[in-house]
Formats: sequence, C-alpha cells, structure tokens
Amino acid sequence: MNDHEWIKEFPAAITVCDQEGIILEMNDKAAKTFEMDGGYKLVGSNMLDCHPDPAREKTERLLAAKTKNVYTIEKNGVKKMIYQSPWYKDGRYAGFVELSLEIPFELPHFIRS
Repeated sequence: MNDHEWIKEFPAAITVCDQEGIILEMNDKAAKTFEMDGGYKLVGSNMLDCHPDPAREKTERLLAAKTKNVYTIEKNGVKKMIYQSPWYKDGRYAGFVELSLEIPFELPHFIRS
C-alpha cells in the first residue's frame, strides 16, 4: 500500500492546498464534488479563485490567521460538515486541508467521561 493510498477512495472530499491557496492534492470524492469546476484539473490552481466574495475574503483571512474553521451546510438535500484546518510540515505551517463529510440530518451526540 502506498503511503496515502486509502485517501483516494475515502468517502469524504479531501482537498489540500499550500499556504497561498494553491491546490496540491484532492481525492476522488473532492474531484467529483468540484467536477463542474474542473475536478482533478483544479490541482495547481488557486482555490481562492473558486470562491466568490465574501467567501473568498473569509478564506484569505483563514489562510493568513492559520486557524481552523468548522461548520455545517445543506445543499441539494445533503447535509455536510466542512472542516478546514491548517496542516504542518516539519513543524512549519504548510497550508490548509478541507474535509467535507456527508452527515445525517439527525446526528447522535454522546457525552463520554
């Protein structure tokens, strides 16, 4: 198994960009999600160009501040959790990872001690 072979067909969209917003990698689910925008052809382009204002401005602030952003959305009858977080290489800020996971509308919540 390659180092990250499991990511390719993982059932959540995974997109990785560098600190400037250049898309470095995406898995099959992310390519399918962004198929109308180019899918895998987006690798090498700036993801900021895919965001209209005010989303673009918010994304620029996240990249600069190096802070995570977590929220849920509903689109076309599908609810998703979006998790955007900085990633690091050798302890240095390297960019952002975005995970987009489809979640049920009614989601169990457990409190564990």
